[in-house]
Amino acid sequence: MTRLVFLPLLLLLAVVPAGCARDGASAPAEGRPWGRTFLSTSVTEQGQPRPLVGSTRIELRFDTKGRLVVQAGCNHIAGDARLDDDKLVVEELSMTDMGCDPPRHEQDRWVTAFLGGRPAWRLEGAELVLEGGGTRIVLTDREVADPDRPLAGPRWTVDTLVSGQVAGSVPAGLLAYLSFGTDGTVTGFGGCNDLGGRYSVSGGSASGGSASGGEITFTDVGMTLKACPGEPSTFESAVTAALRGTVTFTIEADHLTLTHPDGKGLRLTAK
Repeated sequence: MTRLVFLPLLLLLAVVPAGCARDGASAPAEGRPWGRTFLSTSVTEQGQPRPLVGSTRIELRFDTKGRLVVQAGCNHIAGDARLDDDKLVVEELSMTDMGCDPPRHEQDRWVTAFLGGRPAWRLEGAELVLEGGGTRIVLTDREVADPDRPLAGPRWTVDTLVSGQVAGSVPAGLLAYLSFGTDGTVTGFGGCNDLGGRYSVSGGSASGGSASGGEITFTDVGMTLKACPGEPSTFESAVTAALRGTVTFTIEADHLTLTHPDGKGLRLTAK
């Protein structure tokens, strides 16, 4: 079970007097980060490169309600944020308490301390730069650095099973995937049996452009009849439960999420 742990910022934040300007972040605006997500491209300390933990990068998501959501390799970090002239001010940060290795935990804490220190910010086009205390983090707009994949084309491999508010990883040794064709066919493997059928998209596009979200309607989905008792059968049932009728889908970078109206769903990664 993931629980939230509230972390005091390392710097006491000043109370904002009445009448001081606050960035309302009501909608995406030119020259402001709200409504955008940024991925780190370089990190330096005192002018020297600071390597991040392997296979990690810093992600900053600025929502349009003034909320900053951060990922630095392990936990989700979030807090209310505002722009005070050239400073990024975070009022309070909370962090999930996931079990990760010590280097990634330390990286989370380092990023939290940096953001709590009111770093200076500068946004030019797709590039966001944060600087403070001798540290400089350069980030690029996620849509530029890691654009959304088209629905049709990649092989989407299941990495998470979702049931309501509960998410679970794929059991070790099992595999399931889907491939969407531009001709409206869908094929794949459910974990035990091959599957195939047809699909149609509304509110989006299978080939790109507006493929970031919409609805997929699955029809005539059939499977081979190989018997796989135990865990493979249970896993396959969970996969196919998300492929019945009309489901919502979202694509962000190389991640596809399918959500059935009953709350069951899949998260998949493009390979």
